[in-house]
Amino acid sequence: MLVLFETAAGYAIFKVLDESKLQEVDSLWKEFETPEKANKVVKLKHFEKFQDTTEALAAATAMTEGKMGKSLKKVLKKVVAKEAHEQLAISDAKLGGVIKEKLNLSCVHSPAVAELMRGIRTQMESLITGLPPREISAMSLGLAHSLSRYKLKFSPDKVDTMIVQAISLLDDLDKELNNYIMRCREWYGWHFPEVGKIITDNLAYCKSVRKIGARTNVATTDLSEHLPEEVEAEVKLAAEISMGTEVSEEDIGNIMHLCDQVIEITEYRTQLYDYLKNRMMAIAPNLTVMVGELVGARLISHAGSLLNLAKHPASTVQILGAEKALFRALKTRRDTPKYGLIYHASLVGQTSAKNKGKISRMLAAKASLAIRYDALGEDTNAEMGVENRAKLEARLRHLEEKGITRISGTGKAMAKSDKYQHRSDVKVYDPSGDSTLPSVSKKRKFEEVEEEEVATPVTVKTKKPKKEPVEGQLSNS
Repeated sequence: MLVLFETAAGYAIFKVLDESKLQEVDSLWKEFETPEKANKVVKLKHFEKFQDTTEALAAATAMTEGKMGKSLKKVLKKVVAKEAHEQLAISDAKLGGVIKEKLNLSCVHSPAVAELMRGIRTQMESLITGLPPREISAMSLGLAHSLSRYKLKFSPDKVDTMIVQAISLLDDLDKELNNYIMRCREWYGWHFPEVGKIITDNLAYCKSVRKIGARTNVATTDLSEHLPEEVEAEVKLAAEISMGTEVSEEDIGNIMHLCDQVIEITEYRTQLYDYLKNRMMAIAPNLTVMVGELVGARLISHAGSLLNLAKHPASTVQILGAEKALFRALKTRRDTPKYGLIYHASLVGQTSAKNKGKISRMLAAKASLAIRYDALGEDTNAEMGVENRAKLEARLRHLEEKGITRISGTGKAMAKSDKYQHRSDVKVYDPSGDSTLPSVSKKRKFEEVEEEEVATPVTVKTKKPKKEPVEGQLSNS
């Protein structure tokens, strides 16, 4: 009987010297307690070593799937086919069926064979000569990592941690670049303030300042490499009548050094953006087609990973990034936000204000499907994303046009939709029977009242003089 034994280093074919030992399965392990005893039971007949880890991985994956690889087929044809009358002990019954079908070899798989394989594995270092133990352990470790990566469908291109770090770095670069450019414009503006209004592009401004240096050099400096002809002429004209102050050579040197920093950071930002775009197309192609590279990367970064983002429902994807507004609305019992990070997607941006909520909801629903397909699917194409985006664009056109086509007749004509008026039999109240109060005259202004008072003569009442009593009356009294 021959034994097919698979190792991380290659295939080994053993010859069973005493088949009677296989009758007692329970006590078979005693025959492999020492290398000397093991050599009396089995003997190495042939060992086929793998050329590299790739061949070992291909052989191991074929073995786990119950298939016969090229290297195994080569070994069996070379060694076992010569002794076709011998039975071949194997560890997998499914593989035995494939070998019997293709090479017409008798294969055996039983509890005794499994115990025999276990015994050979315990004394493998002494049974397989010419293979150092250190090499066996190194190849076993490498094959274990490769096989685990294959089983988990792991690929270095699918590591979303790189996206999280790249988008965070891109945001930091934008902030730093904005601060540097503002500082550069303000600093050089003391010397040549007019050029800041003429050159609006930040990179062209820094390159021009770097080439000009002092304001007096504008007339002799060729700026055609960075500016159009009309802008260059305007800069040279402004330099002759500039109101800027004079600065020292040391100040100009520091300003030019700052311009160098801005140019370098801008070039690195462009390179980083290209890297992020390529990485997003490799990891989440469908999500990238739906919402764009930057929005997709920010969604992944906010969720922590692509798999975590795939676990969120569409309603959460829609408001992801607007948590503060959401909790504030829930606390004050007001309307919740309609969109978060997804607001910056191109489909939402080109929509009118009244349809932004609808489009963001539909985009979040399709984007959540794209995220799950990218995270858990095996395909790496973006066909589903392209198809869903086309549907959303058609829906967007329909909403913007407000078109209602006729069911019959010409399909291009627009149906007339008159305003619906409900006929009601409810009697209307007749106000003619009401009694009304007399109209009140308008309030007069203060000036009119004063004029009337001046025009109207005021009659002053005088008191009547009292009658003096007569002398006779006084005496009587």
